[in-house]
Amino acid sequence: MKFFAIGCLSAFLAVALGAFGAHALKNSLSPEMLATFEVGVRYQMYHALALLAVGWACTQWPGKAATASGWLFVAGTLLFSGSLYALSLSGERWLGAITPLGGVAFLAGWLCLAWAALKR
Repeated sequence: MKFFAIGCLSAFLAVALGAFGAHALKNSLSPEMLATFEVGVRYQMYHALALLAVGWACTQWPGKAATASGWLFVAGTLLFSGSLYALSLSGERWLGAITPLGGVAFLAGWLCLAWAALKR
């Protein structure tokens, strides 16, 4: 159930950050940086929902693959969305180099979740 709770908290943060971006940042960020921020919010929400699914999957297919998928989604959210938030707020372009690591974590998480389902 830890992944379900983490997913709920991540979805809460995605909604809050989305509102923050739409209202507080729309006049202070360039359109490009605002779009970057919004991509971070979108992927955070997708993977918050994925964490809800992982919470369910862990009850149906307990094991290392399902658990790994949850932690990979958490890591992916921190690296992918976190780096996009930091990049858009700071303008530091080097932070964009971190984003693909989060994308790889997301991809690995989806493969682990598929593996958990297929091996049952």
